[in-house]
Amino acid sequence: MSELHLAVALDGAGWHPAAWREPGARPAELFTARYWADVVAEAEAGLLDFVTFEDALALQSSSATAPDERTDQVRGRLDAVLTAARVAPLTRHIGLVPSVTATHTEPFHVSKAIATLDYVSRGRAGLRVQTSSLPYEAAHFGRRTFPAPVGEPAGEAADHVEVVRRLWDSWEDDAEIRDVATGRFLDRAKLHPIDFTGPHFSVRGPSITPRPPQGQPLVTASAGAVAPRPGSVDLVYVTPRDGDEALAAAAAHTGTAHVFADLTVFLDLDGPAAAARRERLDATAGQPAPTDAAVFTGTPAALAGLLLDRRDAGLTGFRLRPAVIAHDLPLITRHLVPELQRRGAFRTAYGAPTLRGLLGLERPANRYAAAPTA
Repeated sequence: MSELHLAVALDGAGWHPAAWREPGARPAELFTARYWADVVAEAEAGLLDFVTFEDALALQSSSATAPDERTDQVRGRLDAVLTAARVAPLTRHIGLVPSVTATHTEPFHVSKAIATLDYVSRGRAGLRVQTSSLPYEAAHFGRRTFPAPVGEPAGEAADHVEVVRRLWDSWEDDAEIRDVATGRFLDRAKLHPIDFTGPHFSVRGPSITPRPPQGQPLVTASAGAVAPRPGSVDLVYVTPRDGDEALAAAAAHTGTAHVFADLTVFLDLDGPAAAARRERLDATAGQPAPTDAAVFTGTPAALAGLLLDRRDAGLTGFRLRPAVIAHDLPLITRHLVPELQRRGAFRTAYGAPTLRGLLGLERPANRYAAAPTA
């Protein structure tokens, strides 16, 4: 039986808009390093593969097309990459995957930021690529108008990922000599211009940051966010609503190393209690939580059964969205994980030092390095 992989998506106090009003939610600390360190420490205690940090380039909104001006829900976020870098030295095993909006962010900046995160975390960095077609988000930059032509954000994101990957490879692994006796720090012949030219970017390279410890940090994206291109994305997030959709999603991404299903969870040790809590949160918010993913309400044992059923449909893992981090994350780490372990479906200890290793992925060869001679 193949091992199940688990990640948790972290966003503010949780994925329900009323989460910040729940006991233990710590709303006064949402913009502090201590809060994020504590949350990621809980995820690591549960032996999870990685956490993702949500981010965007405009305030959250309940409207798909404009700011909503609401003051009764959490608004504002810390920068995802910087938050991950702050948490990295406080953790030892769990992967750290910040979200980056490729649409308005230069790939050169992203490449060195994630490479730096990989160094700070000693090989546990990843990247979640997302796109945006929101006019009010584009207005923060003033460099283009929206809505964009159909397919353009995904095509631009594919070029973005290609540039980022080439820049990670633009230093060979042994480019740094660091020989004090001879005074040679660098072998300049092992730094390579990437010379990328496309409809969206023209990047010469090389990077200013040496090749990351993983060689290529993990690249992830939601289905459809990045135009299909062989080897572009290591892990894709899908949003199946049932087993048939899970089977179809897995089949549609057979060339991708991992296919994770996103799932919003309301958990309790008693099924009716979980349902009652969800109803209470909806009443507090005045509406059900908007979501593009399936929603599970029930016990950790029932969730374990659902995850294993979906695993059998071809999914390799799940990214769980805790409705209320203070409540649902401990139920994931302290009850769901032990239940999966009892069923022989989840690790009992971390077994690899890097995020790629946790996911069973090899460290890739450098595309620019000369092939070894026989």
